Amino acid sequence: MPAPRTTLRRSVAAVAPLPLLAVALTACGYGSESTDDAKKVNAASGKKLSADTVRIGYFPNLTHATALVGDQEGLFQKELGGTQLKTATFNAGPSEIEALNADSIDIGFIGPSPSINGYTKSKGQNLRIIGGSASGGVKLVVNPKKIKTLDDLKGKKIATPQLGNTQDVAFLNWISKKGWKVDAQSGKGDVSVVRTDNKVTPDAYRSGSIDGAWVPEPTASKLVAEGAKELLDESTLWPDDKFVITNIIVSQKFLKDHPDVVDAVLRGSVKTNAWINANPDKAKASANTALKKLTGKELPAEVIDPAWKSIQITDDPLAATLDAQAQHAVKAGLLEKPDLKGIYDLKPLNKILKAAGKPEADDSGLGVK
Repeated sequence: MPAPRTTLRRSVAAVAPLPLLAVALTACGYGSESTDDAKKVNAASGKKLSADTVRIGYFPNLTHATALVGDQEGLFQKELGGTQLKTATFNAGPSEIEALNADSIDIGFIGPSPSINGYTKSKGQNLRIIGGSASGGVKLVVNPKKIKTLDDLKGKKIATPQLGNTQDVAFLNWISKKGWKVDAQSGKGDVSVVRTDNKVTPDAYRSGSIDGAWVPEPTASKLVAEGAKELLDESTLWPDDKFVITNIIVSQKFLKDHPDVVDAVLRGSVKTNAWINANPDKAKASANTALKKLTGKELPAEVIDPAWKSIQITDDPLAATLDAQAQHAVKAGLLEKPDLKGIYDLKPLNKILKAAGKPEADDSGLGVK
């Protein structure tokens, strides 16, 4: 039995420099473990698995609703039994990847771009994607006084969260398909791409320093509440209106050493996703309660209601769309062509889905042999 794990109230160890795309995704650090409530304590009963604890990282963001709700409702802890759940919250993908590399977390909910970078930087040695969590939840919202049609974006200033992040790559790819030219690094060209942290994007919009933004929820709905207009939902650009925005990764070492714990977390994820989809209003309230605990305030109805509707909760990691997003980053000049074979290990997830009578997930040829 491994020695008991410490809590996450410590700094992430230094790691080797990340590649171009990951460097662009500047890390913002992460918070401490969440406080257990009575619901979670009551769930922490039963047989201890092969690890004393499992440490899960995620963002305090609606696109990480599986983690928010699964932790808030004690659904992960129920599956873990006597193995204790520890959680840490992050503000950016690279900091979560660094925590995984430094053995500060074992499992993480994270977007496609940092997953790709974490995998390619380590030459396929540090992580696996083991499940899906969310699709969609990304919109182009604009100042309706300045922009009335998509063609009006030419010559305007549009924000994305970070150079090379998932939304930035998507917007650059959309611009390219329009036949417009933009230098990916500087953001200068037929459209001015202004990299702006989501936390300050509403202020930038109010001040007039940007004319719109291609951003995830709830930032998009916050801008709409400020008077912006939704011009495009990114999901409409993808087959079946689905693309990965959040998936589940695990340290390869933890997967090898503690497969029973990984199975328990995946069962908790599948059951959480089923509960969210069956009880959308209760799940929305649960996610908002979790956000209030983590950030100090909940989202108002005019923000969370439209944001929640635009996010699809799914067990499927939508592997083909992750591969497409990688190719979009290569096309934009932000990433060297990656070898993603082996980035997925969906065998544990598919075993659980099959037992639950659900369709199995496909790895799009990018799974371990």
